[in-house]
Amino acid sequence: MTLKICVAQLNLIVGDLHGNAQKIIASAQEAYAQGARLLLTPELSICGYAAEDLFLRPAFVSACHDAVKMVANACAGLKGMVVVVGHPTGGDERSKSVAIQRRFNAASVISEGRILETYAKRELPNYQVFDERRYFTPGQGVCVFQVGEQGKQVSVGLLICEDAWFAEPAQLALEAGAQVLAVINASPFHVGKGGERVQRMADRVKATGLPLIYAHLVGGQDEVVFDGGSFALNANGELVARAENFKEKLLYIGVNTHEKTPKNASKMDVSSVSIKYSAIDLIVNEVNGKKDDIAPLRSDEADLWDALVLGIRDYLGKNGFPGAILGLSGGIDSALVLALAVDALGKDKVRAVMMPSPYTADISWIDAREMAQRMGVRYDEISIVPEFKAFKKSLAIEFEGLKEDTTEENIQARIRGTLLMALSNKFGSMVLTTGNKSEMATGYCTLYGDMAGGFAAIKDIAKTTVFKLCLWRNQNDPNGTGSNPIPERIITRPPSAELRADQKDQDSLPPYEVLDAILERYMENDQSIAEILAAGFAPADVQRVTHLIKINEHKRRQAPIGIRVTHRSFGKDWRYPITSKFRA
Repeated sequence: MTLKICVAQLNLIVGDLHGNAQKIIASAQEAYAQGARLLLTPELSICGYAAEDLFLRPAFVSACHDAVKMVANACAGLKGMVVVVGHPTGGDERSKSVAIQRRFNAASVISEGRILETYAKRELPNYQVFDERRYFTPGQGVCVFQVGEQGKQVSVGLLICEDAWFAEPAQLALEAGAQVLAVINASPFHVGKGGERVQRMADRVKATGLPLIYAHLVGGQDEVVFDGGSFALNANGELVARAENFKEKLLYIGVNTHEKTPKNASKMDVSSVSIKYSAIDLIVNEVNGKKDDIAPLRSDEADLWDALVLGIRDYLGKNGFPGAILGLSGGIDSALVLALAVDALGKDKVRAVMMPSPYTADISWIDAREMAQRMGVRYDEISIVPEFKAFKKSLAIEFEGLKEDTTEENIQARIRGTLLMALSNKFGSMVLTTGNKSEMATGYCTLYGDMAGGFAAIKDIAKTTVFKLCLWRNQNDPNGTGSNPIPERIITRPPSAELRADQKDQDSLPPYEVLDAILERYMENDQSIAEILAAGFAPADVQRVTHLIKINEHKRRQAPIGIRVTHRSFGKDWRYPITSKFRA
């Protein structure tokens, strides 16, 4: 007997309980029609991940319960079908004290209109972007449920995300009779995370001897992006199926209970052959004549690109913005954001504005115009020279006898920010800021100037990675919006803010190769100054970069949120006091 299981890799919206429930119901009906008898949905699929302080509101948790019942009622007619739905539970509405309420990150097992079991997540992550101990109480139970025809049932052990990163929950499921592990997840993307997940789940398979199915969320939610890539491992820990990254997908996997071992089992074709190891194993199922296969591994740049595109598309789309607007300077950062925005939204929903100052080079005009033309977006030029002159005239008496400095540079940036925000207010489009992680780290950005906007698309992208992504995009056309969109000179010319004569970024900062390497070690990996110096970096560069990181916390606190793509970004991952006298 082969039991068909469907993983619903869904893009859900936090708080859209009815819409999320309808997606789950539609997935269950489609999977049932294709012969599946178990549907796995992602962690907290009813409410979306993560609902943050909404979890503290009893009315929200109660509404989630109602949505779970809606799914149960809608699936009542699917005979023999089991649906696993993630949702919060607990929270006593009669209690006025949030502190004493017990809430759980849970999942319910639903069949034929009834909730058979509800399992509470045992291991609650509280690191990086996770805050689950703020909201939830650890569960204590084990959940093993049966799927399949009477007498031919398969026992499925249910785990929720972090549970599977520890040995005990899976071992308890094995001891309770599980034959297959089903892990439902909402694990935010960062570069390299996909391979790490597969390896950790393979460790769990090897420890228990049980095959494992990993159902994952996809989509953007504020700062984080979920990459999908749901997968299945057979009882040897080998990959038998993997869904594409960054796309919704119904992935079908078979649980095979045949007592059969192929002669060539040592070198099997896992996409078409089932192998008996312990009593049960997984195969890939054919659906509508098309076989689900193992989506290929991709380059870091391909994953980064799609993560940023999905982050932009979902942030604007889920929040109802009709399009995006950005300042196009002729430099590499704004060029990257423009290409991302067009891939995310389409050229008709993106507008670029060039705002030249007295220091804007002719090649910046030329390159900005050419890139806008290549991308097919609306392009406008609004000179800030008159406004800049007016500001200086208004301040002439106050500034009499003082030399021009960063004050005048920042005035130009703030004029541009004001113009972009005015266009945003008038036409409703979201302003995408164009600052990168290297600039955010060192404060090489202007409050209420180039930092003014609603969404910081490349906030977690170091400058050296900006160059890599631009080169990658010129060689690839992942979304069908056109190849080679970024003029070569934008990539090869020395970066400059063009806020004073002959300005170059490296006049104020160490070379980006050095800056980004120190940033990665100090900020992302928490290396000490002594460790960084021991790696061979110049003391002056280390002192300069770490000092700039410390003194610019106040700027980062006022920056718009942006897409997290590394394991530590400036946002929820980074929580340092603005007022602090500590120096390492």
